[in-house]
Amino acid sequence: MRILQIIDSLEAGGAERMAVNYANALANEIEFSGLVVTRKEGPLLNQISSNVLYLFLNKKSVIDIQSVLKLRKFVIQNTVDIVQAHSTSFFLTFLLKLTYPRIKLIWHDHYGDSEFLSQRPSLSLKLVLPFFNGIITVNQKLKIWAEQKLHFKNVIYFPNFPSEENTISEQTILRGIQGKRIISLANLRVQKDHFLVLEVAKKIKLSHPDWTFHLVGKDFEDDYSKKIKTMILDFNLENTVFVYGSRNDIKNILEQSTIGILTSQSEGLPVALLEYGLFKKPVVVTNVGEIPLVIQDGINGFVVETNSEQLFYDSLVKLMESDTLRLHFGNELQKTIGNNYSEQAVLQQYSNWIKTSI
Repeated sequence: MRILQIIDSLEAGGAERMAVNYANALANEIEFSGLVVTRKEGPLLNQISSNVLYLFLNKKSVIDIQSVLKLRKFVIQNTVDIVQAHSTSFFLTFLLKLTYPRIKLIWHDHYGDSEFLSQRPSLSLKLVLPFFNGIITVNQKLKIWAEQKLHFKNVIYFPNFPSEENTISEQTILRGIQGKRIISLANLRVQKDHFLVLEVAKKIKLSHPDWTFHLVGKDFEDDYSKKIKTMILDFNLENTVFVYGSRNDIKNILEQSTIGILTSQSEGLPVALLEYGLFKKPVVVTNVGEIPLVIQDGINGFVVETNSEQLFYDSLVKLMESDTLRLHFGNELQKTIGNNYSEQAVLQQYSNWIKTSI
């Protein structure tokens, strides 16, 4: 098999991480694995394996003929069989199909607002998806939506999988006290609900002032970001909550962290949760998307409902006050990830589907 991944950017988001993860993992399994970035490079560029063939298109508009022709040339030169288009890159891939009909197409749907699918636009998808051979979704809700709303037959759910990063030079040093750091790996986006983090942090500052919160994720410097920073000042949390922006050295950051949290209002299967498990971090997370399929409350982590400030605080305090519970949850979550969400397990399912259905 000769498979090419396409993604719009290399910013440090979940869809972008998975495009890189698939390209890197497949490079060890198939004849050819490539990665094309259409619009913008970013911090994940140095996570691409040396045996993945890479191309940046620098696309300037929705319909950029030069980019389509450049992509077509790349596909032909490398005799690509299958193109796997992640998220919004489906349209460029559709244009490729019009110019090179023999190529097979897969759309990998990473849509993050899976709690609000009724509001999702679908017209453009309905127009282009008849040219695709299959759809991969990152949770069951998206699978059902593709089957019922888009009336697409060959839809399959594959969980995201974590991957240890390549060696990188960046070495983030977290503020605060070792053994008392709470990490949130989440881009500063409304659906991630960092306001809940701040409300909980305000309570923690009063009850456990030595503990600190560390927000790692892309800062879009928009109104949401500004409100987070204003609230940190208003709540006098300047020495309790620290904002780092996008970072590449996730392994290094998690090694300095004690507890992982996710406060999302909506999710698919967050890569951050899988990374917490990979590095044995005990977690407190919200009950959205595929999270409750990964976390069994009280067994390998704590799960609370969205907007449940007091419950989130209470669960977090239980972990903060028990070394034994943190160790137990961390070990159990690592087992869960290894058994069900490992690169090997997902690639085996993926390979079987490609061979039989695409």
